[in-house]
Amino acid sequence: MFMTPQEVADLTGYQKPSKQIAWLTAERFGFVVGGDGHPKVLRDVVLSRLGAVKSSKKEPQLRLTG
Repeated sequence: MFMTPQEVADLTGYQKPSKQIAWLTAERFGFVVGGDGHPKVLRDVVLSRLGAVKSSKKEPQLRLTG
C-alpha cells in the first residue's frame, strides 16, 4: 500500500523528511505526514503518475449460443 521509506528517498532523491516533503509538494505527489514526521506515499499514486497501467484480471465470459 505505502512506499517504504527507502523508496520515498529513491523517488525524491532526499533522505531528510523535510526535503522529501518539499520535493513531493513541488512535484504535486499526494502524501500525508505520519506521526513520525515522514511522508507517507501510496504506491498507486506513484505508479499512476508515472504512467503504469493496472492490468485487469480476465474473468470468465458467458457465451450464449442459440
